[in-house]
Amino acid sequence: MYFLQQCINGLTLGSIYALIAIGYTMVYGILGMINFAHGEIYMIGAYLGIIVIGLAGVFGITSTPVALMLAISLAVAITSAYGWTMEKIAYHPLRNAPRLAPLISAIGMSIFFQNFVQIGQGAKDLALPPLIQGGFAIGDPAGFQIRFSHVQLLLIVVTVVVMAGLTLFIKGTKIGMAMRATEQDRGMAALLGINPDRTISQTFIIGSGLAALAGVLVSLHYGLVNFSIGFLAGIKAFTAAVLGGIGSIPGAMLGGLLLGMIEALASAYFTTEYKDVFAFGILAAVLIFKPNGLLGHNYVEKV
Repeated sequence: MYFLQQCINGLTLGSIYALIAIGYTMVYGILGMINFAHGEIYMIGAYLGIIVIGLAGVFGITSTPVALMLAISLAVAITSAYGWTMEKIAYHPLRNAPRLAPLISAIGMSIFFQNFVQIGQGAKDLALPPLIQGGFAIGDPAGFQIRFSHVQLLLIVVTVVVMAGLTLFIKGTKIGMAMRATEQDRGMAALLGINPDRTISQTFIIGSGLAALAGVLVSLHYGLVNFSIGFLAGIKAFTAAVLGGIGSIPGAMLGGLLLGMIEALASAYFTTEYKDVFAFGILAAVLIFKPNGLLGHNYVEKV
């Protein structure tokens, strides 16, 4: 029973990591660079979710589904605009620069977003009262019960649906085809009529929207956010992307779920302080014995 409870907790946490990791892996697949400001986009999405839900109550919107859909829609739209602006300012001018330059720029954007939110919203935690309550309980009421809240179910279902929808989008739409072509050969894609700059911007927009979705769902689940939550979540999501095979969208999903399970089980059967040790230790083992990740593939560098 206890093991199953921790598996549910791990799937919930892993779903969050997976949604953020997809943005990492999409940007890396096309640009070959890591957007280390992606965690801060997730953090901004969490703040926007709480702010919009609060404003919905002020304007008399008492229906939880309506308020939630409004929060998700606005958070995704605004953070997508953040992602587009960030790509144009911090990454586009460095498109042909040495790889260290965009990396430093990404770290600079991360610090900028943290301080921007801290100044605008303050350093204290921002709280959200529980909007979705209740859940399922399995087991003897007099003993240990497996509890599966409605918020946890929502997180897992949304992640699976988004993963399936994004996979179909990448495989079956013109934008998805342009993304795959730009990933394989940016120069040849341009010769065939694809606009690589527009495709890269679209990738940042989609990745930022997914990070915002994760942020809103996290604010529902935990009820507290602050300006620093993006850093650790971003590092964990990057770990998940590498674990699954960076550049692979299914790999990001798998890596996120595995990382969440590892952390939950480590916290349950060891001390909570060791959960990060287990997570990054397994990452190190994967990099040593399978450097491309679980679902990654070898990239041929064109010279």
